[in-house]
Amino acid sequence: MSERFEKHRQPWRSDEVAKLRTLASKGKGLKEIAKALSRTEESTRDRAKVDGIAIAKKR
Repeated sequence: MSERFEKHRQPWRSDEVAKLRTLASKGKGLKEIAKALSRTEESTRDRAKVDGIAIAKKR
């Protein structure tokens, strides 16, 4: 069996957190930010909550 690299439960790097802050400050929605970071919406939401970053609610 060959080993497979899975991008699962990867720690957040400082540049990713910076990009999260930048996108959130520009008023981007959760889905858009998560896609830009190649992260799940849940992971992005959780990290924003930990860092106290407000993400705009898109409707």
